Amino acid sequence: MSSVSETESNHQKDEKKVISNKPHAVCLPFPAQGHINPMIKLAKLLHSKGFHITFVNTEYNHRRLLKSRGPDSLNGVPGFRFETITDGLPPAAAEDTTQDLPSLCDSTTKNCLAPFLALLRKLNSLDGSPPVSCVVSDTAMWFAIKAAREVGVPIFCLRTTNASCFFAYRNFPALIQKEILPLKDSTFLTNGYLESTLDWIPSLKNVRLRDLPTYTRTNDSNEMLDFIMTQVLEASKADALIFNTFDELERDVLADLSRTCPPIYTIGPLHSIINQLPQNSLKSIGGSLWKEDLESLKWLNSRAPNSVVYVNFGSITVLTPEQLVEFAWGLADSKKDFLWTLRPDAVKGDCNVNLPFEFYEETKERGLIVTWCPQEQVLNHPSIGTFLTHCGWNSMMESLASGVPMICWPFFADQHINCRFACAEWGVGLEIDSNVNRVDVANAVTELIDGEKGKQLKSDALIWKNKAADATTTSNGSSYLNIDKLVAEMLSRH
Repeated sequence: MSSVSETESNHQKDEKKVISNKPHAVCLPFPAQGHINPMIKLAKLLHSKGFHITFVNTEYNHRRLLKSRGPDSLNGVPGFRFETITDGLPPAAAEDTTQDLPSLCDSTTKNCLAPFLALLRKLNSLDGSPPVSCVVSDTAMWFAIKAAREVGVPIFCLRTTNASCFFAYRNFPALIQKEILPLKDSTFLTNGYLESTLDWIPSLKNVRLRDLPTYTRTNDSNEMLDFIMTQVLEASKADALIFNTFDELERDVLADLSRTCPPIYTIGPLHSIINQLPQNSLKSIGGSLWKEDLESLKWLNSRAPNSVVYVNFGSITVLTPEQLVEFAWGLADSKKDFLWTLRPDAVKGDCNVNLPFEFYEETKERGLIVTWCPQEQVLNHPSIGTFLTHCGWNSMMESLASGVPMICWPFFADQHINCRFACAEWGVGLEIDSNVNRVDVANAVTELIDGEKGKQLKSDALIWKNKAADATTTSNGSSYLNIDKLVAEMLSRH
């Protein structure tokens, strides 16, 4: 009996040794949908490479995920677990809405270091879990750099915008030094000054001042501008930067960035890489904060190829009631089929989306409006002809990888510079004015579905689709190789 017990004991020791030797990445996204999505994909990718993963949501978003994906959705799978920290904000009146972004930026910066540091120390003391070997943090959660240094592990920062936007952010101090920003006064918003280009930055030579984030359209400094500049400064202290982009798409900007930044790993489009992984239990793990409507895919099956305009303004954009109506009647007047993702909190000052009864009557045979949908699958559907988008980076990458041209209506943050590159550099987008009207919407939809411009944009979009595939699916693809380099870097430090 003693020999059997001794064998079992040795086996348990061997199991503990295997666990303790396993690399353990703690992944911390900024608590917003557009940041959670790429981080959870990166976490899955690392898990597939042998990492133990702890994915850290805020308590608020943890509850939203349970509501959208089901009560057992965050139980995790072997080697992939979820933890939470507070976001430091007062309890929200409603628990299915996007939190105020400036408030989140301020609160996470001031209140999240201590709970995150406590979590790292707790993870290092857990039986049956390997000690933390690295932190993978969103650049907007830069307090994680200090926490990682405190516990003595390397930190890798994921940037959820493109490299061009990050490089523009890094030049904000120079813009202030040259007295280009802040604006002299409010008249500079309307006197043509915002059409000035950054001609002294070669890789951003066609970017205009109006393509920079809307936080810069001020005649004084503001908290969000300070937050951005601090964020990019702190990110330079990380051991490496990770971008959800690919080399061919942003080659010049990446070359400029690499001269002054930590090592850069471009591993996008992330969703294309994840879709190549063997189907396993990780498929049940997702990051959608709203319940996805799968009936939309069935509806698309009944539509002709390249005939549907897909409309989605992302998780944060808020329309005025007037903009909502203009978009609606623009879609109706185009006479084209449309699938419109419209969040319950998508209208300013109104918890409900209210559209005219006449609009529903006019479009009931050719339009479908849903709260949220599986966007990657929608964009890959053959019936989709164009994408009316706010130009968030996740949406841009998913559209490029699917070969779908875009109608661009940027709202804030990185979306204006994304729009500029899509329309002026990559040849895959058509911009409509921020003062949206139904005529412009109808004309843009008609042009993209039926017009010569639409054919050209579709042709260029298919070229970029192939380039994105080359980066992620071939053994010598840039993103394919960079993933292995990133993992090797993480393991060497482990």
